[in-house]
Amino acid sequence: MTAVSLEHTTVPADSGEVTLLIARRVEAGYEVAFEKWARGILECAATFEGHLGYGFFRSSGGEAPWFLVHRFRDAEACRRWQESPERAAWFADCQGHRHTEIARRQLTGMETWFAKPGSTRPAPPKWKMAISATLAIYPISLAGGYVLVPRLTALPLVLSSAVVACVFNVLMTYVSMPVVRRLLKGWLRG
Repeated sequence: MTAVSLEHTTVPADSGEVTLLIARRVEAGYEVAFEKWARGILECAATFEGHLGYGFFRSSGGEAPWFLVHRFRDAEACRRWQESPERAAWFADCQGHRHTEIARRQLTGMETWFAKPGSTRPAPPKWKMAISATLAIYPISLAGGYVLVPRLTALPLVLSSAVVACVFNVLMTYVSMPVVRRLLKGWLRG
C-alpha cells in the first residue's frame, strides 16, 4: 500500500475528533478513474467546516483495498458531510468506476492509537485502552518529573506547561504507545 497524501493536524485524543476509514476494492483496469473520483470526493469533503484533513492510500495490488481517510472535528461535522448533497452528488457520479466499499470504521478519541493501518478490526474496549494509555504515560510522567520539569522552573508556567505537553505528546505518540501496543497486543485483541 502506498501513501499518496495525508494531511495532519494535531488534536487532543479527548477532543471528540472522529476519523472515518473507508476501504474500497477497485476492479482491475479502473484504477485511474477511481483515483480521480476518490481525490475529488476527498477534496470536496475538505471544504466542509470541521473537516481536519484526509488521507488516500493506494492498493498494494491484486485484491488489496484502497483506503480513504477523513478526519473531522466531531461527530456533528462528520454527520454533516455524510448527509450532504455534495457527497450524494459524488456517489451519484461514480458509475463506471467499478469500486465497492468493503469496510468502514469510524474511530473516535483514543481508538485511533489502537487502529492498525489497513485493518478493519474494531478497537479494544475503552477500559483496556485506558489501562494501556496509563501504562504508556506513567514512565514519561515519572521521567519528565525528574528530568524535564526541574530544568523548566525559570520559564513562565504557561510556557513550561506547553513544553511539557509537547514533549509528552511526541513521546506518547511515537515511542511509548507503540511499545505498549506491541507488548499488550494479545491482551488488547483478546
